[in-house]
Amino acid sequence: MSEPKRIRGGNLLARALHEKGVDHVFTLAGGFCNPALEGFMECQMPVINCPHEQIAGHLADGHARVTRKPTVCLVGPEGFANAVPAIMEAWGERSPVLFITGSSTLKRQGAGGFKEIDDVAIAAPLTKYSASVTDGERIGEFVDRAWKIATSGYPGPVHLSVPVDIMFSSFDENAGREERPFQRVDKPTPRAWPDPRDLTPLVERIANARHPILIGGHGVWWSKNEDKLREAGIKLNIPIFNVPYHQKLMGEDAEPYMGLADIHQYPPSLYALQECDVAIMVGGRLDNQMNFGNPPLFPDTCHLVCVNGSHEELEYNRSADDVLLSEPGAFFDALMDLKPFDKTWFDANKTKRGEWVDKTLSDLAFDTKAGEAAGEKIHPLQLALDVNAELDENDWLVFDGGNTHFWSEIAVNVSGWIGGKLARIMHPGSYSMLGVGVSLALSAKNTHRDANVVLISGDGAFLSGGLGIETAFQEKTPIVVVIDNNGGLDCISQQQERLFENGTHFATDFRDIPFHGLFEGLGGYGELVESREQLGPALKRAIASGKPACLNVKAKGLISPIVLATTSKRDKASIE
Repeated sequence: MSEPKRIRGGNLLARALHEKGVDHVFTLAGGFCNPALEGFMECQMPVINCPHEQIAGHLADGHARVTRKPTVCLVGPEGFANAVPAIMEAWGERSPVLFITGSSTLKRQGAGGFKEIDDVAIAAPLTKYSASVTDGERIGEFVDRAWKIATSGYPGPVHLSVPVDIMFSSFDENAGREERPFQRVDKPTPRAWPDPRDLTPLVERIANARHPILIGGHGVWWSKNEDKLREAGIKLNIPIFNVPYHQKLMGEDAEPYMGLADIHQYPPSLYALQECDVAIMVGGRLDNQMNFGNPPLFPDTCHLVCVNGSHEELEYNRSADDVLLSEPGAFFDALMDLKPFDKTWFDANKTKRGEWVDKTLSDLAFDTKAGEAAGEKIHPLQLALDVNAELDENDWLVFDGGNTHFWSEIAVNVSGWIGGKLARIMHPGSYSMLGVGVSLALSAKNTHRDANVVLISGDGAFLSGGLGIETAFQEKTPIVVVIDNNGGLDCISQQQERLFENGTHFATDFRDIPFHGLFEGLGGYGELVESREQLGPALKRAIASGKPACLNVKAKGLISPIVLATTSKRDKASIE
């Protein structure tokens, strides 16, 4: 009788993840991770090696956002420290990423082992679950538990620490299989269906509303119910808004979509929030972005309803007038049984949006004409609008930065109103972390190879995470990076000029950085753009190059409305 085959712990780990259906692993290959990398190679799982662990984490996060499937970021002990910012970004966006750390030896834990770090404790506040594998026979069990926690309820990142002695030691290839569950393939996650005793009176209240609005958040995206949200808005004549920083739940051109529930990035939302009698937030949290559910964002004349698919979300929504534990799709199904509301309210919101777009374009045209006469650089809003104008419904747009993010957010709303269409939009999550743009753009291109993917990035944001572009060259992934180059951390310097007594800014300027030359040096396409008329043709050339490309656009620094409001008045609005 032959002896059972024995394999390393890292190989057991790889097999457990392969059984779950993981289709991508992102890493910076290190010695601690080698047994797992051998296992991934044997399972023929694609592994993307990155120049920095933070980039690996952001790529895993971006891949999860696009596919809505768990992904894996594998790093060593010191690499875990580098990946912490990516864990935080995934936590803010509720991405089900499995962060797996090769860690110091379990045998000598607490004795100062090689590269010993308490990664479990560090990751705990930024994940749904953080644990160390304590027995190689239980590797499959730990993976199964982490997977279920990451994908159930309100999804989010998890962390497993695998000690190096367990990673390298040998175990029976069927270790742990004598215990249930015998099959550990991925299964549909349980959903919370509403209690009729709670649902019926809530739907009756909504049916009696005159001016209802719907606000969609993370929970709608991760439960894959954005189509039902849109259908409810269309059938019932309810204006729909998106929670700021959350995944975009529908295109800016969608009939019921108005914009962000943010009075600065989308001023017409002030009218909707002040005049509505029932505000229904589905899959979101009453956190700082929603002013914790308080006036003036949600006035006391508005009945505030929160519908969430897990208790984890409801815990943030204690200030709502009504809460309902329900899978978003089940709630939308119940709404669809209602009679359509009087379209006057819906049309009034559409009119407000149109008036805002007209004023925004008129003000921009005046500013652009005056700026060109004075020899000024391109307005950041004009830059974003001109980039939008070159893209179509098959293309992806990513933006990253401070003011660059906010101006681009305004631009996509304006562009959607006047007929612009995009396949998808991606941007930093609720922590507004700089430097994620290149990774998100790569994630979009990796999963949609036939689409054009363009990133509009602030110069500061690119300096924070732009060297991840090397992965684009390594993986032959042609994305286009448009740098909104205003010569510094403009979002911060504009705040300083309003905050500091002497009215100047300090420690926020950059030298004249030839970003386009960096791309050329790496083997890509680069072009300097110094005027508006150069931008459109340059973008066409960059896309046609078939290479990772950079347009280094000289733009003027201009404070965005949201930064202006929170800097000069400290208004209680969408970010505090």
